[in-house]
Amino acid sequence: MNDAVSNRVNHLRAREHGRGREAWKPFHIPWLGWKDIFLRLWDEILEDKVGTVAGATAFFILLSLFPALAALVSLYGLIADPIAIGEHLADMRGYVPAAVLDLIGAELQRLTSNRTSTLGLSFAGGVLLALWSANSGMRALFAALNVAYDETEKRSFFRLLLVSLGFTLGAIVFFVVLINLVIGVPLLVRFLHLGFVGEMLVTFLPAILMFGVALFGLALLYRYGPSRREARWHWITPGSAAAAAIWLVFSILFSWYLSNWTDYSATYGSLGTIIGVMMWIYLSLWVVLVGAELNAEIEHQTAQDTTVGPTKPLGARGATMADDVGEARA
Repeated sequence: MNDAVSNRVNHLRAREHGRGREAWKPFHIPWLGWKDIFLRLWDEILEDKVGTVAGATAFFILLSLFPALAALVSLYGLIADPIAIGEHLADMRGYVPAAVLDLIGAELQRLTSNRTSTLGLSFAGGVLLALWSANSGMRALFAALNVAYDETEKRSFFRLLLVSLGFTLGAIVFFVVLINLVIGVPLLVRFLHLGFVGEMLVTFLPAILMFGVALFGLALLYRYGPSRREARWHWITPGSAAAAAIWLVFSILFSWYLSNWTDYSATYGSLGTIIGVMMWIYLSLWVVLVGAELNAEIEHQTAQDTTVGPTKPLGARGATMADDVGEARA
């Protein structure tokens, strides 16, 4: 479709009534518009081959996991004993599969046994090398988000490198913050002696904290990961909230399934743990990418400018989903 025809189609769709074409925020979209969104979402999941893209990205994430843990041990070792992280992982059982926690715990134990040399004169070089190696997973995730948002990579090599390294370091910090919150907040609640309410909070706090950290992290990822003009926060929130909630429920159910119904070691032998971790990463990424696809189609529904900065007309917003108006399906 050439530009003239595309512009004509977009302006015709922009004048459709009762579908949220004039919506400035997602909750302004009526039910008929949401029907369009979810029908297009299903088509996009199939067309963008989300399962295949998630699998390819999971491979790079798994490869980046070990250097990321090396960077974690080096950085955390500056302020506290990194062995404590491995000890606190047990508090996340039931929310994250035991195979994932066991693999991370074993690797942390191996790394902490050698941390004296890691934190010596070569500390800065070791951290940078670890971050560089771990960065491949984040770059793969950015590429997957570009697929979800129908974008091509337009950032320069150095800008992409800085953004991806920043997100890699941020992911490590998020992990440390989450571990400390899961441990520290329940202790604070018990100290306050809140009785029955306190016990209920202690029971559900890990899930609430994991949801909150996932929501915040996904919002940042959806806003700055794709190569496009950034969307406003309220156009990112629906997919972030949905993906965070679905991921948490999935992770709990998958943990229960692995603990009670299947044993990958019986089929794959010594590779069983790696297979379990790979499956968890793959399914987690599938949820993340579907959340991105949902945000993209919500933006696609309105004719209003969903991007940051001064309001611009269709075709001049620097984002495919903001520059085009999605097809009506109902």
